[in-house]
Amino acid sequence: MPFFIIAGAINAAIAVGFGAFGAHALKDRLSEHYLAIWETAVQYQMFHAIALLAIGILMSSTLLGPSTQLSWAGYLILAGIIIFSGSLYVLSLSGIGILGAITPIGGVAFIAGWIMLIIAAVKFGR
Repeated sequence: MPFFIIAGAINAAIAVGFGAFGAHALKDRLSEHYLAIWETAVQYQMFHAIALLAIGILMSSTLLGPSTQLSWAGYLILAGIIIFSGSLYVLSLSGIGILGAITPIGGVAFIAGWIMLIIAAVKFGR
């Protein structure tokens, strides 16, 4: 599905830009603690951007094809990027600790997305 390929590519580009921004513009402005949080957000965004690309490719009719489970996987992973990485970016820049309580919601979305990908693969294999 082109949507997930486009979403993955956009998120990968953002992750590269934010990684460079953190390494250059923020390295002297954030404490080591908050810079490490920023880097975690970048890493998880990139990992899951690649997952979105893979889901989009798997939705090709020559591979697994479009399926409800793959769509759910893509949307959950996209939500996870927004909630997990987004909350960590804002936490790093603002220092508002309560945002750390939102981050696990994004982590659960990531896990649910990966589980939906597993289910799609199992259903295809039957």
